This record gives sequence, structure tokens and C-alpha cells, in this order.
Amino acid sequence: QVQLVESGRGSVQAGGSLRLSCVVSGYTDTRYCMGWSRKAPGKEHEGVLSIDSDGRTNFADSVKGRFTVFVDHPKNTLYLQMNSLEPEDTAMYCCGLERFRRCAVVAGVPPPKMYMYMGQGTQVTVSS
Repeated sequence: QVQLVESGRGSVQAGGSLRLSCVVSGYTDTRYCMGWSRKAPGKEHEGVLSIDSDGRTNFADSVKGRFTVFVDHPKNTLYLQMNSLEPEDTAMYCCGLERFRRCAVVAGVPPPKMYMYMGQGTQVTVSS
């Protein structure tokens, strides 16, 4: 059974930084696509960024230059480093996982609905 568990929720002031983690268990394929998405009240659930097992990354325009993503394979953990946070970044952040062959053909940041596996999410609040 594949499980994704996020952590790192927090509240920061604008301009601050946070790092979120997503620990994956039960996934045995060496190839993958993973990503972070976010859902804010009254807004659509949107893809933020993605990374695949070939090291390719994609970023939404709203986070380019501020957010980075990396994978620690020995720890089976996906990280989201968020810098220069803005109040507009306030949302529930979720990590997703999909098999490589299903997402390799997707251009840009995959939509959240593409991911077969997704965590419960962790809240990020940025105050002005």
C-alpha cells in the first residue's frame, strides 16, 4: 500500500521560509513523477511544481525563483523548500506521486488530479 505523509506545516511572516517534507512508503518502482500542489480557500487546487526520476523539474510561474524541490532517495522523502513566502502562498500543500509512464507525456506542472497517490496535506500560512 502506497502512502504519502507530509510534514512541516507552519505559520510565517511574508518574506520568510519553510521546508515541507513528504515521506513515501510502499512504492517500489524506481521511476516516478512527484509533485506538490496547493489548495487555498475559494481557489482551485493547483499544481505548484513537479520532479521526476530523470531529474526533470517544472515550476508554476507564481513560484519560480522562490520554491525549489528535491528528493532524498535513501530517505524516500520529497522536499519543498519555500523562500520569500507571500500571503498568496497560504494554502494546504499536498504531495502527489504517479508512475513515470503516465506523467512523462504531461507538459509543464501536472494537475493534481493526475496523481494516483496523494497525501493528506499540510497547512502553510503566510501573514503580511
